[in-house]
Amino acid sequence: MNTTLKGFACLLALFACFYGNAHNPIIQTKYTADPAPLAYNDTVYLYTSHDEDNAERFVMQNWMLYTSTDMVNWTDRGIIAGVSEPYKTFKWADGHSAWAPQCVARHGKFYLYCPTIYQGKMAIGVAVSNNPYGPFVDELGKPLIYRSNPGDYDPTVFVDDDGQAYIYWGGNGPCYFAKLNDDMISLAGDIQVASIDFTGTPPEAAYTEGPWLWKKNKHYYLAWASRCCPEGIGYAMSDSPTGPWKCKGTIMDPDKRSSGNHPGIIDFKGNSYVFGFNYAIMKQTMAKHYERRSICVEQMTYNADGTIQKLPWWSTTGVKQIGTLDPYRQNEAETMAYSEGVKTDKLPVWERDDIWNRGKKLGDIMFVTAIHNGDYIMVQGVNFSKGCSSVDLRIESLYGGKIEIRIDKQDGPVVGIANVATSGEGDIWKTITAKVKSIKGVHDLYFVFKGEKDLFNFDWWQFK
Repeated sequence: MNTTLKGFACLLALFACFYGNAHNPIIQTKYTADPAPLAYNDTVYLYTSHDEDNAERFVMQNWMLYTSTDMVNWTDRGIIAGVSEPYKTFKWADGHSAWAPQCVARHGKFYLYCPTIYQGKMAIGVAVSNNPYGPFVDELGKPLIYRSNPGDYDPTVFVDDDGQAYIYWGGNGPCYFAKLNDDMISLAGDIQVASIDFTGTPPEAAYTEGPWLWKKNKHYYLAWASRCCPEGIGYAMSDSPTGPWKCKGTIMDPDKRSSGNHPGIIDFKGNSYVFGFNYAIMKQTMAKHYERRSICVEQMTYNADGTIQKLPWWSTTGVKQIGTLDPYRQNEAETMAYSEGVKTDKLPVWERDDIWNRGKKLGDIMFVTAIHNGDYIMVQGVNFSKGCSSVDLRIESLYGGKIEIRIDKQDGPVVGIANVATSGEGDIWKTITAKVKSIKGVHDLYFVFKGEKDLFNFDWWQFK
């Protein structure tokens, strides 16, 4: 093979990894639902609701944040707001039912719109932050929308090109909307009912809840969770952000594998994406139905007339990776494309180790925990352009164990083994170094955990 052909073959091999598909559901360490993606600069900020591990019906106490720059490796940023202690953002809330949120950016601030229970009825609050990670603060000190209306939930907020902002919401009944003032925390007019024409569309497109409002190429779009139950994703188009709307059918038909759905739709790095959820992770271990949901994503395609091509039900492969991951910087262990067995947690970092006099809180640390024999983390599309000789790993040892570092598959070639020889140091973070075989090119990276009992906690890793 001549030099040109060799170079072309290498390029093809690189792109095969560079644009590899990941997995659905995209989050495996927690149950997540009601995706609210925000494309901001070069990052997708995915705000979610959170089903507790033991939930039978809706048990939701807080809102989570995940971020990604490549659409397949997602970093857990932890709880960013909530309705119960120690994360009670809305002091007026009854203390339960943290339902579907959305966050929008405007005037250098970030506005998180959250439905929850107030005086026994649904209400919508708004919390504000100077950055997308929080902390989010309730500047109003009361709900933005409260009418003793059981359908006042699932807000979506959109800022038009002329600067006018709109909020839509509503479930188990009509879809409501209103204009927002420039401050984004007060209404600018009367609440109205959205006019949606369903003439000629199938019954599975009917509006149920979870609206999502956006604009593309002069067309305004309103999507929603359709025809409960099960729910698909229906949508309508308009020439105005206030309608009237004409239903165009479904982006995704209802499917008996999932009673619910909830759309979140963005453009990011030249592609369009629709987020929703299924129950696939819960169904790996449970036969009955419980409200333990898991977010999925698919690429979405528009037709020439602006209508949207219908998608099949959530695939297991998800979307293609955009770009690659740099192994030579410090990567959080909670950044992953897929995992099995592990959980994530967040704990405060204090000025001093003295438990009786800790001093100031310096911040929080997110890490991977609940690590047992056979569990693993997969990081997709890691670009070892410079080769490597060792890897540093930040570990907090419980009973100890080892980390097998493999490439391409869970049982793929072992390129290094990190031995965590100590035990009984579950409150002491240490950096250990393991030698690794030199790797070149783009590979999926697997950290496979071996040992007995609770092994260790895992903070970050970095190749040298």
